[in-house]
Amino acid sequence: MASGLVAVLLLAAPGIGLSGVARAAGDPGKPADPPAAAGNLCAPIIAETERAEGIPPRLLTAISLAESGRRDADSQEIIAWPWTINAEGEGQFFATKEAAVAAVKKLRARGITSIDVGCMQVNLHHHPDAFASLDDAFDPERNVAYAARFFKELRDDRHSWSQAVAYYHSTTREFSLPYRNKVYRLWGEVRRQDAAKKREEVIEAYLERRAAAEARRAGKRDPS
Repeated sequence: MASGLVAVLLLAAPGIGLSGVARAAGDPGKPADPPAAAGNLCAPIIAETERAEGIPPRLLTAISLAESGRRDADSQEIIAWPWTINAEGEGQFFATKEAAVAAVKKLRARGITSIDVGCMQVNLHHHPDAFASLDDAFDPERNVAYAARFFKELRDDRHSWSQAVAYYHSTTREFSLPYRNKVYRLWGEVRRQDAAKKREEVIEAYLERRAAAEARRAGKRDPS
């Protein structure tokens, strides 16, 4: 559900998430104003899971951005948001886990069961045994861990990370191919951002070393 991307409304087969344009709960016109710390919950867990599970670096990250991505008001970067839900083609961001859990309970009370939740937008209808409770479903570690296992199972079945990305969303080409293309665009963007940050770090470290060396030389020329 990355901001600024066209919504894909229907999940045609038992995949995990629906990709759409999520909106802030209570105000469809602008993002919610949740605690900034929540924006740091999904990303480090996903990065560690990629390393631990042997998933290509940043690929699961790209999926998370397609599923629960929202624009951070401070950095203007797209980040995966843990308190995201999507039901009936409409995505919403919530400021807290408690608010997201309450929203899911209300949807279920209306008879709506196909609901995507959390960092990786796991679908509670297609994956009824994924979590012991809604609290667990919105727990970033549990949500990401289940999604990663499912993603790796798809990879093992299809013998292709590319196919696994497509099938994460749907087994129907009409829906899976555009989704895969979107994820791969995001994957490329994330890796380019990583490379740019790495270059900046290298340049900054070089400039610091040069400044330190010049200071040492200046000290030798002026022993007083």
